[in-house]
Amino acid sequence: MQTAIVSLAMLACCYGMAGAQSSEKVCDVQKYGATGDGKTLDTVAIQKAIDECASKGAIVRLAGAAKFISAPLILKSHTTLEIAAGTTLEASSNHDDFPEVEEFHDHGRQSLLSAKGAEDITIRGGGVIDGAGASWWTNPRQPRPRLIVFDHCKHVLMENVTVQNSPMWQIVPYYSENLTFRNMKVLAPEPEGHNTDGIDPFSSKHIVIDHVYIDTGDDNVAIKSGQPGSAGPDDPTVDITITDCTFMKGHGLSVGSEVAGGVQHLRVERVTFNGTTQGIRIKSGRDRGNDIGDFVYKDITMQDVGVAIQITDYYGGGATKEGAAAVTPAPETRLTPHIHDIVIENVKVTGAKVAMDIEGLPESPIKNVVLKNVQIDAAKGAKIYYAEVVSQGLVIKPQTGPPIMAGAGAKGNLK
Repeated sequence: MQTAIVSLAMLACCYGMAGAQSSEKVCDVQKYGATGDGKTLDTVAIQKAIDECASKGAIVRLAGAAKFISAPLILKSHTTLEIAAGTTLEASSNHDDFPEVEEFHDHGRQSLLSAKGAEDITIRGGGVIDGAGASWWTNPRQPRPRLIVFDHCKHVLMENVTVQNSPMWQIVPYYSENLTFRNMKVLAPEPEGHNTDGIDPFSSKHIVIDHVYIDTGDDNVAIKSGQPGSAGPDDPTVDITITDCTFMKGHGLSVGSEVAGGVQHLRVERVTFNGTTQGIRIKSGRDRGNDIGDFVYKDITMQDVGVAIQITDYYGGGATKEGAAAVTPAPETRLTPHIHDIVIENVKVTGAKVAMDIEGLPESPIKNVVLKNVQIDAAKGAKIYYAEVVSQGLVIKPQTGPPIMAGAGAKGNLK
């Protein structure tokens, strides 16, 4: 009889109330001792549920309480973390709960959720992951944790969750592959939320970002691949698809600035920008570049953005605010950016401050930028230096000044 009671208890722990109706195993973190009272640190209980249930293919579920507080948690292969609607997993407010670490060849702190060398991970459920970043934002120069990091992972899915208020970058796939982010939100206040990028694929490949709403304090998406001044080698980020997304305040859809490994094969379709400081943005510099190209942006709508289209080699690397207007040639190095083969098609922009800013380097001009059916209403027009730009159906309507100012090194049919 005693054996039967123990067995039933174990089944209740791993199957939950739905065990009788479903073959899907569920591990309720409250059965492992989590309180969900919004005050107690539930790290040990949640981590125990992850450790014991991932190997069984069970779902680790946070539900039945409004808020679970935790220090860093490590996700394992075959983990499904389900945070139910109405439930929040929130980072501890104690900074000492986040140990200092070296990650991405940079100094930081351990993230709330991380996985290293893992595969087959899902995060879902309709709930919220909150980084409680406000206390970190007051001193942006201190080492800060990212919120969710997938380090050398494969086959990751995040869907139907809200990720918000990270102390720094919110979601980072690092040297990872085959990740999908869909039907979710990423949020942080602006300007308080310094460096709270939404999703930052870093030296990763085969990434899908689909139907994601991002309203954050820095880049909505920032595609990266290597730190400034990197001695290398750095892997490129390759094969990124971004579709049917909405980007609100933030710094737009960025490639860079840290791209010492290069970025290739980016596809962006049916994306709306509303109030971002930039729209389409490719940013690099003499100390952080590589091969950057084969990008297609199609069916894009922007309203009230700062710079609608920016492709610049003057981000960092000793660049001055004058950019290409005051540059002198420099020798090419391993980190010289080579931006090429950019197609931007079917774009409609209203209320922009600046139509376009396309500035290459004299030693490495931007090559083969193609603009098709691009219509921009802006306060100021476009400027182009050291770049080859051709267009078909380009209409720029500035409130003041010429539609296009072609400076030194500008080529194509825009002059």
